[in-house]
Amino acid sequence: MVIIMRDFPSCFGESGVQVAYSSSSSAAKAAQNLVTCVYQFQLHGRSCLITVTWTKNLMGQGLGVAIDDSANQCLCKVDIKPWLFSKRKGSKTIDVDSGKIDICWDLSNARFGSGPEPVEGFYLAVAFDQEMVLHLGDLKKEASKKINISSTPLSSDAVFIAKREHIFGKKFYGAKAQFCDKGPIHDVVIECDPFDLKDPCLVIRIDSKTVMQVKRLKWKFRGNHTILVDGLPVEVFWDVHNWLFGNAMGNAVFMFQSCISAEKLWTGDSAFDPSLLTWSSSQKLKDHHQVQGLGFSLILYAWKHE
Repeated sequence: MVIIMRDFPSCFGESGVQVAYSSSSSAAKAAQNLVTCVYQFQLHGRSCLITVTWTKNLMGQGLGVAIDDSANQCLCKVDIKPWLFSKRKGSKTIDVDSGKIDICWDLSNARFGSGPEPVEGFYLAVAFDQEMVLHLGDLKKEASKKINISSTPLSSDAVFIAKREHIFGKKFYGAKAQFCDKGPIHDVVIECDPFDLKDPCLVIRIDSKTVMQVKRLKWKFRGNHTILVDGLPVEVFWDVHNWLFGNAMGNAVFMFQSCISAEKLWTGDSAFDPSLLTWSSSQKLKDHHQVQGLGFSLILYAWKHE
C-alpha cells in the first residue's frame, strides 16, 4: 500500500499539524508494521513531495513510492507488492509534462532490522531527467549505474521533512528519530504502563536521557510540551486516551515537531483536541523557503500488546 500526500498528515499550513485516529473496526488493519517517510524537493521551481512507504506483514516486505506536486496532484506512484509475489529488484520510468522520472530499486540483498525499513545492502533511487533527486541506501554506485548517471551521487536534493511510524510494545516503545535533515539519529523511548491503576505515568527519553515526564496521566492524557534536542526546540504532543480508556486494540499518538512553535501549529485554544485532527492535506506546501522553516515532523502510533 502506498500513502501519497493526501493520506499523510498535513504538517503544513494555517490549520497546523493534524493527526488521524483509526476506528475500532479498522484498528487491526492500521496496526500493521508500517513506516512512511516524506521528502521535499524542487522540480522546475515547484515544491514536490516524494512519499516512501515501507510495510511488513505476514506476506513479507512491501514498498510504495509516490510523487506529488505542490497542488497535491499525483505525478506518479509505484507499488511493490510483498516479496512472495514480486521481485525485489526493478525500475519504472514515467513520462511527465516537464520531463522523465525514473524510479529504481534493488532490495535483493537488503538486510532488515525489527522494522520494515531496510538497514543496508539496498538502494532506492528517484531521478528526474537522469539527475538524482532522492537516494536511499548504501549502494550508491549501483543506483547511479542503473539510472545512467556518470558520477556517484554523494547526496540527493530531497529534504527529509516528515515520518510516520507504527511502534509496538507493552510498557516500552522505541523508535529512531532524525529531528532535522541529515542530523544525528537519536533513540526515542516512550515508557508508559497504562495498567498502573494507581498512577499511570508517561516518560519520554532521548538517547537514554529523560526529557519529559507526565504524572497523573488520567487527568493529562492529552497535552504538549517543549523539549530540547541538539540544541533545538522540539514540540511534543501526546494523546494516550485510547490506552487508558479505549478498547484492547487502541493506540496512543505522539508527535514530535521541530523548529516551529505551538502557536503556529494550533489555532485558537492550544489544547490537543482529537476532534480537530484528520489525515487530510487540504493545506498545501506554499514554497521552498516555508518548508525549510518548518523543520521535521515525526508521528508515532504506539500500539500496546496485551
